[in-house]
Amino acid sequence: MSKKYIPNSKEKYMCEKQKTYFKKRLIEWKNEIIELNSKGLYTNDVDHEISSPDIVDQAASQTEKNVEMRTLNRQMKLLSKIDKAIKKIENNTYGYCEETGEEIGLKRLIARPIATLSIEAQEKHEKNEKIFAD
Repeated sequence: MSKKYIPNSKEKYMCEKQKTYFKKRLIEWKNEIIELNSKGLYTNDVDHEISSPDIVDQAASQTEKNVEMRTLNRQMKLLSKIDKAIKKIENNTYGYCEETGEEIGLKRLIARPIATLSIEAQEKHEKNEKIFAD
């Protein structure tokens, strides 16, 4: 498969070529996240500030730690979604809406390879979330 290959609607939806493309993209994305996290763990050493006698340094350091933890938590969730998407490719359910069973669509998957809902189902989901949040 060439580096410039992009799935298109002329092909059969979720043919082997498309599944290979998405699996490769997901694995590359996963590896990128893991690499960034491992670099971050070694370069972000702010613990020395927490024991600082200056209360402002302590507060700033604690805030930075909280942001790092939230970011790490988001990335862990993202890695989990990437793993689920890879499993869906392997069991031939990738690219289909979890609610309706309809095709999610190539454009949406290229933009968001971990999408599990069609645009219509996603909009309905977000509308329901907004109703319950109000």
